[in-house]
Amino acid sequence: MNLNHIEYERSFGTAAQLEESTCPEIVFSGRSNVGKSSLINKVFNRKNLARVSSVPGKTVTINFFKCEQVRFVDLPGYGYAKRSAGEIKRWGDMIEAYFAQERQIALVFQLIDFRRKASGEDIQMLDFLSQKGIPFVIVFTKCDKLNKTQTLERMEQIGEELAAYDAEAVLFSALSGQGVAEVREMIENTVEKANV
Repeated sequence: MNLNHIEYERSFGTAAQLEESTCPEIVFSGRSNVGKSSLINKVFNRKNLARVSSVPGKTVTINFFKCEQVRFVDLPGYGYAKRSAGEIKRWGDMIEAYFAQERQIALVFQLIDFRRKASGEDIQMLDFLSQKGIPFVIVFTKCDKLNKTQTLERMEQIGEELAAYDAEAVLFSALSGQGVAEVREMIENTVEKANV
């Protein structure tokens, strides 16, 4: 699979607009400002495939990208308080509707900011994926922001915080490129398993 051949397909702003799933989907999920767009751009070696913003909560739609016979799904970030109650509800409804449909979800990359303890929403998401039996990988973003000592401390804390989840984890930095090869390999293995 040539990940450089990915193309933007379409975006949906409401649950009602979502179209049915016709091929395996690999999903990117996480809090607002966790670095989803940066990760997507780095993994697919494209500068502006996903729009990067310094403003949290910028992705307000579910964005679909296609590469060969696989779709990649960029979910709107959760947990950003500076939005109206109506907008927050719409996002929640959209994400809920996405997972409630009969979709061919092959893998979810659940992004968590390496520098911070997993939020309540992060834990809710991990619980949901575990309960539904949806395969997921935890990607710790922004790992370049901590020094060696802080990184080791954080790794120990994460071991305790997320001990309940039997999932692979990747340390990722869009800046240094750490973790890019691992994420690409996971995508390729997932696609291979899906027999696409």
